[in-house]
Amino acid sequence: MHNPDPHLIQMLKHSWPTAQAAGHFFALPGLSGGSVRVEQADRTLLARRAPAQPIPFVDRQREYRVLRKMRGAALGPAPLAWRAPWLLQTWLPGDTLTPTQFTAQRAAVLTLVRKLHQQPLTGYRLHLGPLLLQYWQLCKGRHWRWQRQLGRLLAQGEPPPLRLAPLHMDIHPGNLIATADGLRLIDWEYAADGDIALEVAALCAAADGDRAGWIGEYAQRANLSPTQLAQQVRRWQPWLRLLMASWYQLRAEQTQDALLQQLAQASWHDL
Repeated sequence: MHNPDPHLIQMLKHSWPTAQAAGHFFALPGLSGGSVRVEQADRTLLARRAPAQPIPFVDRQREYRVLRKMRGAALGPAPLAWRAPWLLQTWLPGDTLTPTQFTAQRAAVLTLVRKLHQQPLTGYRLHLGPLLLQYWQLCKGRHWRWQRQLGRLLAQGEPPPLRLAPLHMDIHPGNLIATADGLRLIDWEYAADGDIALEVAALCAAADGDRAGWIGEYAQRANLSPTQLAQQVRRWQPWLRLLMASWYQLRAEQTQDALLQQLAQASWHDL
């Protein structure tokens, strides 16, 4: 990576004043973008930049604070420093899961998710209504069907939480790292407190199959009725589908990326 951000170099020098050099920088792929692997002589770090364009709810300072609250639970990377616009954290060595591995390792995935949901609340409450309105206001390609669906959900109101807990809100194969110490979660930019059934609904969408199996196994671990959890998951599904479509629409407009444009189109078609 040529010409790394001077703010990042200054942050590294401030964090490790005795280091011989700032390190080597490698830009990482990803739909959100802005992540850089930093290789120093004795450590590898991950630097996450604040988005160049606004993405609702994404705030690197809040992400840093959430990770600080979770750092004793061995759920993800350890936060090292935050100084606008950069969040610095440890690099988790390992490989992301494939969709096949994600399905095959359901027990391990749910063990990790359940551990997350047992942590103390972060103090940052997630409300999908205001979040969806922000996407609507930021996007240019609005459609009357989108407006109708958004209006219907807002009039209906969010389902009362079945159980409040810290949520990751972006669990999918690409955000799960198989490390030597087990599975770990990365990309915590959407983490906040919310209904566990919302997270389970997102897991079912990521798994793309055997929804009953994911719901039943989580319900058993959480000492919940599978029927009750399944009903709550169904209540959240239209909210989640609209949130995913809105995210793809905004990011497609901001980046003009062909893949994101295809995903946005497919999401609206499915909706």
